[in-house]
Amino acid sequence: MNSCLFLHRVFGYRGVILFSWLARVFDRYDGRSNLPAVSSQSNIHEIRSRSVTYYQVLIDARDIPFIRAQTEDVTFLGDQKRDQNLYAISGLDYVAHDDIIPYTSTERTPIEHELFDKFLIYDSETTPNFISRKHLKSWQERHHRWLELSDVSKDVTHQIRVTVIPFYIGCRSVQGANVHWWRYSIRIENLNLDEAVTLRERHWRIFSLSGTLETVRGNGVVGQEPRLSKEYPAFQYSSHVSLSAPSGHMWGTFKMEKDDGTFIEVRIPPFNLECKSDSMIGGKSSL
Repeated sequence: MNSCLFLHRVFGYRGVILFSWLARVFDRYDGRSNLPAVSSQSNIHEIRSRSVTYYQVLIDARDIPFIRAQTEDVTFLGDQKRDQNLYAISGLDYVAHDDIIPYTSTERTPIEHELFDKFLIYDSETTPNFISRKHLKSWQERHHRWLELSDVSKDVTHQIRVTVIPFYIGCRSVQGANVHWWRYSIRIENLNLDEAVTLRERHWRIFSLSGTLETVRGNGVVGQEPRLSKEYPAFQYSSHVSLSAPSGHMWGTFKMEKDDGTFIEVRIPPFNLECKSDSMIGGKSSL
């Protein structure tokens, strides 16, 4: 399998594709048109599902300080019976096909990342000039359960698009009870480049199959209040959530402030939290 060098269409970083996933994308649409709903005042919506190719990629470490996003940390839990630690791999991301801009390079190591030489090898006879090492295939097979991307949820309110991708990362035993953990990646985009907004508050609802409904409020996200403007229209971050039940779902809103001091409420689309059996989750990573 050959790996393509690319530029990210939104965040502008250099990266290299490792492998692909076929994801189901659930988009919330205004039923009166073929365009995504852009107003919270519309009461007529439908959820449309389509299959989209996403790529697992490595981010060039030289670009990380300049990315308008929290760089992705792919996380997972060790085997709950032997290993209670949380593991993280920095500089990995999931990128939709539409956000890929391919480019070429004559460098043998065009991407600076600690895993680049472990996963890929230069080959002047191929196009692109990088092919996968056996280590990449074995790493993917060993850990694909917690790498796997399956569902993507999107919604648009007031021309602010929110995209959510959940990942099951494992189960941990706490005082004799199982606690299931998920990571979720959120991308927020301002589609109206003439009007900047700043994310001020988040409001989550977390429902567990055990029957509990939790409400979480807070300022900003991951300690920041990102401003989405013409210069920097998007922000991406990851967080974690745990449930005592093996499944549930989340939804919520972001409170955004315009430059004129007025506020808008932006929907976070509902997304499912589904576990995979413990036997499917790999143990400690060995890179």
